[in-house]
Amino acid sequence: MIRSEVNRNELSPMMLQYMEIKDKYLDTLLFYRIGDFYELFFEDSEIASRELELTLTGKNAGLKERVPMCGVPHHSAKSYIEKLVEKGYKVAIVEQVEDPKTAKGMVKREVVEVVTKGTMVDLEFLNDKDFNYIASLEDLQYTYLITYIDISTGEVNSCYINHEENELVNELLNLNVKEVVITNDFPLEVLNVLKNNYNINISIEDNVLDNMYQSIYEDVEDERIIYGIKHLLYYLHIVQLKDLSHLSHVNIVKKDKYLEMDVHTIRNLELIETLRLKERKFSLIWLLDKTKTAMGARMLKYYLMNPLKDIKEINQRYDYIDSLNKNFMLRDELMADLYEVYDLERLCGKVTCGSLNARDVLQIKNSLKVLPDVTRIIEELGYKLKLNDHTELYNLLEEAIYEEPPITVKEGYLIKDGYNKELDELKEIRKGGKNFISSIEEQLKQETGINNLKVGYNKVFGYYIEITKGQIANVPENLNWERRQTLTNAERYISPELKEKEALILNAEEKIIELEYNLFTEIRERIKKEIFKLKETARILAELDVLCSLSIVSEEHHLVRPTLTEKRIIDIENGSHPVVEVVSNNQYIKNDIKMDENTNTLLITGPNMSGKSTYMRQLAVTVIMAQMGSFVPADKAVLPIFDKIFTRIGASDDLVSGESTFMVEMIEAKNALVGSTDKSLVLFDELGRGTATFDGMSLARAILEYISEKVKCKTLFSTHYHELTDLDKRIPTIKNVHVEAREEDGNVVFLHKIMDGAVDKSYGIHVAKLAGLPDEVLQNARAILNVYEDNSKKKRNEMHIEQISMDFDTKKDELKEFIEQIDPLNTTPIEAINLLYKIKEIEKKEKM
Repeated sequence: MIRSEVNRNELSPMMLQYMEIKDKYLDTLLFYRIGDFYELFFEDSEIASRELELTLTGKNAGLKERVPMCGVPHHSAKSYIEKLVEKGYKVAIVEQVEDPKTAKGMVKREVVEVVTKGTMVDLEFLNDKDFNYIASLEDLQYTYLITYIDISTGEVNSCYINHEENELVNELLNLNVKEVVITNDFPLEVLNVLKNNYNINISIEDNVLDNMYQSIYEDVEDERIIYGIKHLLYYLHIVQLKDLSHLSHVNIVKKDKYLEMDVHTIRNLELIETLRLKERKFSLIWLLDKTKTAMGARMLKYYLMNPLKDIKEINQRYDYIDSLNKNFMLRDELMADLYEVYDLERLCGKVTCGSLNARDVLQIKNSLKVLPDVTRIIEELGYKLKLNDHTELYNLLEEAIYEEPPITVKEGYLIKDGYNKELDELKEIRKGGKNFISSIEEQLKQETGINNLKVGYNKVFGYYIEITKGQIANVPENLNWERRQTLTNAERYISPELKEKEALILNAEEKIIELEYNLFTEIRERIKKEIFKLKETARILAELDVLCSLSIVSEEHHLVRPTLTEKRIIDIENGSHPVVEVVSNNQYIKNDIKMDENTNTLLITGPNMSGKSTYMRQLAVTVIMAQMGSFVPADKAVLPIFDKIFTRIGASDDLVSGESTFMVEMIEAKNALVGSTDKSLVLFDELGRGTATFDGMSLARAILEYISEKVKCKTLFSTHYHELTDLDKRIPTIKNVHVEAREEDGNVVFLHKIMDGAVDKSYGIHVAKLAGLPDEVLQNARAILNVYEDNSKKKRNEMHIEQISMDFDTKKDELKEFIEQIDPLNTTPIEAINLLYKIKEIEKKEKM
């Protein structure tokens, strides 16, 4: 049954209400609250039953046939909603917005929240180590404007991007944007790339919000940025029904302040996840992350993805780490305090979004508890950080909230005794009433002489007196008891005194729950008033957490403080790749990387598996760590400030966009050649190997010449094309280095040590032997290699090589066929000698 084909005149009032709400949310799955369930109907129910593996049933709705329906219990709806959102669906939650007791006719229902990938605030379903951005895109024809917000933390950012599709996609992927809001006239081809290739949710909205939330963009003079903010605010506030009063003032990101890295560089260097398994473990952030708070983990990722270019600011971070290393006992105390801090940033988001419960409030209180001690440590360290200890708020929460409250805020048992006089009086009534019930049972036993008399309670009759059948005659008539229920073995009565006390007790219970909820709401509003101070506190704690993490890592892995210079020199002694060193159980061979002002390019030769790629990654990782404010893996490191890093490392097809290995290789090379400056770092690993030998060699040479002579950036260029090593004679800024290997008894031993000069020999067949290729293949390869080497100064003789290969196979077949024809059982001794002689002759021919 299709919703659009239903005759609405025949629908029940409840289903008609559903249809009217659904009309406003056509692209959204409607979770419609009925009693203790959220129900979905028509096409929504079919989608939900398939995606959530729910039973599809039907519901009577006034039509001749039942409408399709499935549902989930309201108490477990969160997990179902999260699954749908993760699959890319939007979910609208419909609740009753008036009390059924006072409602006339149909209870009024409305959408109270819309949940999408980019607007989730529930801590249970968010990655605590990553941001959860929703972005608005504006195509200004000559540039793109990105406005991105993390609702869960209240962070607001805006930046301009060059009007290039690749750069826009790179930025959105680097930010890990979950959802994008665009206008109807946004270029369709870009949207298709975002949606189909990268599974980013797309929402269309043309409207902008009025002047609400002006504090977000006050003092911003750029009208385009204000428009972008208002565009996203309209979608969040009007369409998604979000309270955005916790959003911070917009941070206008100036891209030239940070070291730029495209998505290929971040992926190739395995900064956030490994190339092979797409896991955090064994990535660079895995090694660096010793943070104690979720806020700190997110800020560490921000540091890593946005290395600085300001030497003064970087050195300030070095100074903090130095101080923590020298005052390690204070650092350990600080980390112990930070371990007690919850995710204050996202708890602030829950305060505003109205989903805060009493347990969340306790997490805020416990986080504030350590602030006085953190302030003491900051002062002893001499840091120029001013931390608000929120004493008044802490005292309020300490006085108000029970230590073990329920999850929901409408069950009572939230507020401590002594916090509110009226509440205490109601609790006394409840307590006294319950004591009265136990005492009245004893009193009635004495008055009636009925020792097995009981006073009980059920929801139907309330409090009652139960007398067994054998004792009914002993009930005094002057007590005015009223018989209410007859059981098999007993009778149940009520009395005026019991009913009076029952009304008092039950009324007190209802009033307590209502009053506690109101008091909790007041406390939540009190926290809300301090939200921006709390967010600033969270930011400082996150920064301290990151600094402590980098300090611990520097000690554990013996990292050193780099020296940053304005000169174009790289001087690294005994450097290493920190992750590879850990994984290799400290069997890592360290290497120097030295490039003076007159050396722009290191041309690296050497066999496969010898460590060329690791050597190249090592430099890039060292640069990124240095500019994010971390110590680096070396005995000594002198580094310039780089503005961009480009990499072409590895050979894998881009399955997402359908590009081949060679096309990906050329695209990444193009990005480097076009985007780099003389202050950039470029890594090219085996460029040109994705195509025919001569094509690849020609392209590699041309690219090497261009980047050395035109761009003049610092470049590491590894290659198997030994013909390129003579370029150092023509271009003095190129320096040849090689990875040393040694041949012993026909086997190659990799020394993993970088030496000056070009490699004098290829070890490809030795590597193939290590890989376990069949001996016959290796023997054939050696024969072909000999021809290549003999003709290295001539034109390549492919026919000759093909003939050698054919002769090799023919000779092998001749000996094999001769031996297979021999019948040992029917051979005389003389014939055997002759056969042996023949075999020797064939063998001698093969060796010629």
